[in-house]
Amino acid sequence: MTSQATFTFPSESKAYRAARDRLLAQEVELRRTMEALAAARRALPPGGEVPEDYIFHGLRPDGALGDVRLSELFAPGRDSLVVYNMMFPRYPSDDRPGPTKGLTARLPLSEGPCPSCVALVDQLDGTAPHVEPRVNMVIVAKTPLPRLLAFAEERSWRHLRLLSSAENSFNRDYGGETEVGYQQPMLNVFHREGGTMRHFWGSEMLYAPTDAGQDPRHVGTIEPLWNIFDLVPEGRGGDWQEQLTYPCCRREP
Repeated sequence: MTSQATFTFPSESKAYRAARDRLLAQEVELRRTMEALAAARRALPPGGEVPEDYIFHGLRPDGALGDVRLSELFAPGRDSLVVYNMMFPRYPSDDRPGPTKGLTARLPLSEGPCPSCVALVDQLDGTAPHVEPRVNMVIVAKTPLPRLLAFAEERSWRHLRLLSSAENSFNRDYGGETEVGYQQPMLNVFHREGGTMRHFWGSEMLYAPTDAGQDPRHVGTIEPLWNIFDLVPEGRGGDWQEQLTYPCCRREP
């Protein structure tokens, strides 16, 4: 494929323009590949029927805290549901610093939230008002509901629906928990057809072999953070990892 630049930037060299045009051709091809992948995903045959109407703990539509069934997460006229399994508690070997203030700071580090999951949920909280008119989206965590809601308040999450799966097997059944009970950052999509709930898609690259120097990137296409890093010369930063707070920043989230 060839491409023709429609403009040039000030003071750029011919070598830069030639290399940039070659890269542009790759970017266009990637766009086409992503469109083809999305079409193939939409064309998947019906997934497995959900084996039970899982009961979570969360905020009910009337504003009270209580039991919330999976079927209740499908609003009228919205038949797709995105569920992200947040690692709260974090993976046992994760020794990144925990919160420095609030009720969550009092928890043992091993019982606190995963900084990488928190970074993604930070981003999803801003996206949620734009998603909700078309698609249902919730965050599920194994931690008890009071801990989850307290941390959401500390983190200033305002738009996401948060649910505790502490008393059901949802995480284990849908890839969000290992056999020994460690939490995993799985994302699943469910679809409702009439009165039947089916699994549609899951971020199974989490469990696929990875290439050298890469993590699974199973939800990489929806994370602005990592995609922004891919635009700059510094890239993803090698060993750089998300943190709950950063000393460089003007304010804490």
